[in-house]
Amino acid sequence: MRANLDFFLGAFEEGHLVGTVVLSSDMRKGWINRLAVDPGCRRRGVAKALIEESEKTLRNHGLRIFCSLIEGSNRASKALFKKCGYSEYTGISYFTKRDSDAV
Repeated sequence: MRANLDFFLGAFEEGHLVGTVVLSSDMRKGWINRLAVDPGCRRRGVAKALIEESEKTLRNHGLRIFCSLIEGSNRASKALFKKCGYSEYTGISYFTKRDSDAV
């Protein structure tokens, strides 16, 4: 976190945090992770502004490929990223390993 403090972004209205996003990088791609907006503040451009700021921050780190993993059932997030110029890529299989079914 200390190395890239600017990878933790927040959107504020009247001093209140209304949106947040965490960025990461694998040195080739910049990742937009955990984008969240307060339900009462949605559909007002907060998420779009966070995506734009995320891209700007990642560009400042020399990255030119931007990615986000979105669950297939999350139609709103998929539509938002498409509206922001992202293309859905289905050529990757996601693998996970869990210590138990409870996690």
